[in-house]
Order: sequence, then structure tokens, then C-alpha cells
Amino acid sequence: MVLHGLFGCGDNWLSFAREFSSRFRVLLLDARNHGLSPHDPEMSYSAMAEDVREFMEEQGINSAHLLGHSLGSKTAMEFALRHGERVRNLVVVDMAPRAYPPHHPQIIETLCGLDLGRYGDRQRIEDALADAIPDKVVRRFLLKNLARDDAGRFRWKPGLAEIRGNYPRLNEGLAGGRLWSGACLFVRGEHSDYILEQDRAGILDLFPAAEIQTVAGAGHWVHADAPDRFQEVVKAFLR
Repeated sequence: MVLHGLFGCGDNWLSFAREFSSRFRVLLLDARNHGLSPHDPEMSYSAMAEDVREFMEEQGINSAHLLGHSLGSKTAMEFALRHGERVRNLVVVDMAPRAYPPHHPQIIETLCGLDLGRYGDRQRIEDALADAIPDKVVRRFLLKNLARDDAGRFRWKPGLAEIRGNYPRLNEGLAGGRLWSGACLFVRGEHSDYILEQDRAGILDLFPAAEIQTVAGAGHWVHADAPDRFQEVVKAFLR
């Protein structure tokens, strides 16, 4: 099972799923307030971990390999700490269990403040985002969250109000005093600062069997920046 990051969705991992589908049944989950999942005013890692548990029970899945990226990584870690018997192997992509400073307030406020009703096509929406979000790659990533309602008007698929209201909680670290001793791989991007050398001790406190590997040439979106190398690393670990 694959858990995406903030403002992502399961579809972001379709290429990964196709590559691994010959050996695994790959399930791409949309987190609450993302993609096709319902919006909910509560958005914590404990709540999202329980969403995963409920999904597994509904699907009759007793245990699974679990991979998460960024926000999805913290959900995956929380799930393993709560329901470790249901995790075969854990892959954590570019995220430590610690607290992080807020990285996304400007993005959240920009998206919340944009009146989509003024725009008739995606290019004009992208142009409207350009000043506040100058990175074209980030803008194009965010535009994947656009959909049209029954009247043909643009809308955001994520629950922006719910994400904004819970954003401080999403930056918190995971509670200590627990551990999961199963096989665990932390994958970090060479050019990312989300997993630093000083994070190693905190990782091992919760995941004592963890190994950390760095993917050369990649930033925070490791799976998109260096997909071939990332897939090789994950395949070797799962073997």
C-alpha cells in the first residue's frame, strides 16, 4: 500500500504501481481531505492511521508492505507503531518522525484565497498562482488537484479548509515511548533536508531496525526526481 504526501493523491504513484504490479498487488490510497476521499474536520496522524486500518479490514487484508511519502510517511510510521503486526515491511520516503517547521502556509493561503469561479481554463489558474508560487513544478503538481463540478466549474479536490485548520498538527512529531522493530527502510533525497544525519537517533528510537539510504540527485520528491534509482532501492529492500 502506498500513502501519498500533502496535496498529492494516489494517482501520483501510478508509474511506481505499474512497475511493481508484476510482483505485488499495489494499492494507492487517497488520504482523507485528498483525492477521492471524504473531507473531514479531524486530520491527525492517528486518525489517518486508523483510516488505513479500516481500509485493510474492509478489504480483508491482514498484513501488507507499507510505503509512505512525506505526510504519508508519518501516517505509515504511526500505523506501524499502532498496528505493527499488520506491517510486513515499512518504507519511509524522505521524512523523519520529528516535528518540522511549517513549509506550506503560503501555498495553503494562496489556494484558499483563489476564486476559481473567475477562471475558465487551467492556464489562467496557473498564471494566477505564478506570483505566490513561482516554482513551475510545484504549480503543476498543485494543478493536478483541480476538478470540475456538475456545472463545469473548477473546484479543488482537497479539503483546503480542513487542511488549513489542521496544518499545525501535521507538522508535529510522532509521540515517543513506542517502537516497531520490523524491517524498515528510510529513503532520503540527496538534495533534501527532510532527513538529516542528526535525525538518525530519533529514527532508531522508534524503529531500531531501520536502515537509511540516500538517492543521488533527488530532492524531497524522490520517486519523481530519480524514479529508476528509487525503484531499485525499494525492490532490493523488499527482496
